Amino acid sequence: MAFLEWLFTGVAFGLDVLLVAALFLGICATFAGAAQTEAVTIPRAAYQHRDTLIRASRAVWGLDAPVSVFAAQIHTESWWRNETVSSAGAQGLAQFMPSTARWLPAVAPEVGKPAPFNPGWSLRACVTYDKYLWDRLAAKGAQKKTLTPCDRMAFTLSAYNGGAGWTNRDRDLAARKGLNPDRYFGSVETVNAGRRASAKRENQRYVSFIFERQAAYIKAGWGPGVRCE
Repeated sequence: MAFLEWLFTGVAFGLDVLLVAALFLGICATFAGAAQTEAVTIPRAAYQHRDTLIRASRAVWGLDAPVSVFAAQIHTESWWRNETVSSAGAQGLAQFMPSTARWLPAVAPEVGKPAPFNPGWSLRACVTYDKYLWDRLAAKGAQKKTLTPCDRMAFTLSAYNGGAGWTNRDRDLAARKGLNPDRYFGSVETVNAGRRASAKRENQRYVSFIFERQAAYIKAGWGPGVRCE
């Protein structure tokens, strides 16, 4: 009997230890998640361009322009450092490749002569190019339902970063695999129509980072974002 009492006491103690450990890990995970969410800090340099971005966004997208998405996009592209040049050669706040900067005025003359290191031009060109991509997105699913604002913006950002051709090919591949070509998260983002694995990963992170970072700008009063249900 003494042995059984010792055994069950030990088991109960062990379960208590496991329960405490599980609770501790859960609390740690909660605080870690909160810290990760709160870790997005708006760079000081962003504030000198805030009014310019708001004006440009509203001029192109209307008064309800999702300014916080565009702010998070610039944050992700260059961290608001105007002189940034990527290893691939992308330039300025919005990280336009020289070829894209030269091409854009042909389809959107209102942006003016290419000047990727000019903050005003860069921000105006960014929101204009986003609108150009947004306007050319349509439902591909069998039911031809209208794209949700969340999915449409996700595809827009994916195309901005990796090219509209790759975004469309990924959507077509998703449809062939029986996935929803009109849903980005959990569907189109999971397939790769042929680009390098590293490029696909970068594209996925790009879209996710922007959707995560927009919250900081919404909270700071920059303007609306895009909500995903």
